[in-house]
Amino acid sequence: MDIHTAFAPDGPLARAIPGFAARPQQLEMAGRIADALTRNGVLVAEAGTGTGKTYAYLVPALMSGGKVLISTGTKTLQDQLFNRDLPTVRAALKVPVTTALLKGRSNYICHYHLTRNLSDGRFQTPEDAAYLRAIGRHAERTQTGDKAECVEVPEDAAAWMFATSSRDNCLGQDCPNIKECFVAEARRKAMEADVVVVNHHLFFADVMLKDGGMGELLPACNAVVFDEAHQLPEVASLFFGESVSTAQVLELARDTRSETIAGARDCLSLLDATRNVEKAARDLRLSIQTENARFAHSQLQENIAFHDAVAKLQDELQNFTHILETQAQRSEGLANCLRRSQEIDERLERWIAGEQDKDWIRWVEVFSQTLSLNATPLSIASIFKRQMDGHPRAWIFASATLAVGRDFNHYCHELGLNWVEPPIETAVWGSPFDYPSQAVLYAPQNMPDPNSPNYPDMVAKAAYPLIRAAQGRCFVLCTSLRAMRRIHELLGEWLERDKLKLPLLLQGDTSRTELLERFRKLGNAVLVASQSFWEGVDVPGDALSVVVIDKFPFTPPDDPVLAARIEHIKKGGRSPFMEYQLPRAVINMKQGAGRLIRTERDKGVLCICDPRMLSKPYGKRIWQSLPPMRRSKLESEVVDFLEKLPPPARQR
Repeated sequence: MDIHTAFAPDGPLARAIPGFAARPQQLEMAGRIADALTRNGVLVAEAGTGTGKTYAYLVPALMSGGKVLISTGTKTLQDQLFNRDLPTVRAALKVPVTTALLKGRSNYICHYHLTRNLSDGRFQTPEDAAYLRAIGRHAERTQTGDKAECVEVPEDAAAWMFATSSRDNCLGQDCPNIKECFVAEARRKAMEADVVVVNHHLFFADVMLKDGGMGELLPACNAVVFDEAHQLPEVASLFFGESVSTAQVLELARDTRSETIAGARDCLSLLDATRNVEKAARDLRLSIQTENARFAHSQLQENIAFHDAVAKLQDELQNFTHILETQAQRSEGLANCLRRSQEIDERLERWIAGEQDKDWIRWVEVFSQTLSLNATPLSIASIFKRQMDGHPRAWIFASATLAVGRDFNHYCHELGLNWVEPPIETAVWGSPFDYPSQAVLYAPQNMPDPNSPNYPDMVAKAAYPLIRAAQGRCFVLCTSLRAMRRIHELLGEWLERDKLKLPLLLQGDTSRTELLERFRKLGNAVLVASQSFWEGVDVPGDALSVVVIDKFPFTPPDDPVLAARIEHIKKGGRSPFMEYQLPRAVINMKQGAGRLIRTERDKGVLCICDPRMLSKPYGKRIWQSLPPMRRSKLESEVVDFLEKLPPPARQR
């Protein structure tokens, strides 16, 4: 069976999947991927919303006859691919292909830590204790140990910290529970399977650390397929870098104290050392009197308290490690704590000594409770290219948003793809949707400068008539949390004033998953959110008819990593705005715009409030990269379009 047969109107997919109809773009994309898999090529492919890119890569992957690694952008997409799309296509094609799902170790219940913490019985809240008992019951009946299956306990519950392991505190082959280990079993299945589904974070964490299974999986596979490939540069930067956080130090101190009580209770000096290193970590966090902020190392040159706190942490960590060395042989747990302490100490030393290394960016991030010292490579191109060199295999990079217009140069340059062998191929397939009749791109007139103090008020003012006309059914996507809160406040006042009973949701009020579920079920809601809702969010049908974007999503120029990369590009005599900042903003805008039209039947309005779309030359490049919607500057036209849409389902 070939690709054309698989996608034919009377082929196996059409016979097995209700409502399936191959699109020309999908068939062409599948053919190009099949060709790349056959000759170990490198293909960078953009496929617009509705192309059906998942089936376009799954069909050739399952028919290739080799071992294929598929990496998705998030764990949610990973679960969807493995539990829904992959079994559907495999059953339709009737191919004898084995599949496996592999996540990072913190996604699996750890028998060792769960048992110890259940018996220890020390929890911060009664809720943690109840959740941990629920996890214990789930551990007795689950086959996989995947925490996503434990619906009784929220994924972000603090109790999971007591029931899972990390790379730092896993005992590996020395663990007394190794024979029943869920992580070890997941890795074994992944090694034996023909198709393995992972996520980008796991791919890069394990490629760099040679831990978690990928160190063995990658050499064994014949092809790597990256879905949501636009996320790779950011994820790769995160994992090709290094960091030391006060949270890591506090966790190490806590685990060491627990292991000391269990196996070296008589060593009081080690118990004292855990408290000293904890205090040093907390003092480091308190040395910067702010939160949710990033600083370049150079910005902290005058902060004597910060530098003293870093030095104090290093001293206490070295003393802690020295005492731990004398006790490590008394248990596997203490030996593991020693390894972690040595690794943290080494990373901290590299960060302190890193001033002379011009290829790395040193920066500090401060959260409400923790502080992290980070080192990020100036460029990831050479590091990523090294992962692709060596063993011949096919590499497929697929996403709905990779190109600026039809130009992939920005993306390929970031990942070093311009220098790989064989030379890369690129392709763009537009969406099969009829955008001119399905959607309107609206640019409100008389908007102020995006940096003016009253800009969020004017965004709310532009959005409100559209919300009224659509009877809710709106996403308002903001580029800052401050703007998000202000716009939410104003919309709430106006809805109450006009006695419009439209549910008004705000990001942060509950989990992202629950907010989306409420939005879909309500059918007439307004959700005000920040950039975490710009991608990976799917609301097909008439529950979403308006997407408002407050302004172009340029990364703030004071971001330390961006600032260093801008300076590097400038020194090379190139334009950082045209080469780096604008392409990234275009890709983010395409993601945000992609929330609106999800099916052939959807209709709606994309409102981009940023006046630079009309007033700046680069604004044209942005809107030309968006789907070919009908364009309007007139509020009356857009309101008329929305008022003609069928009313929300719940109000019919």
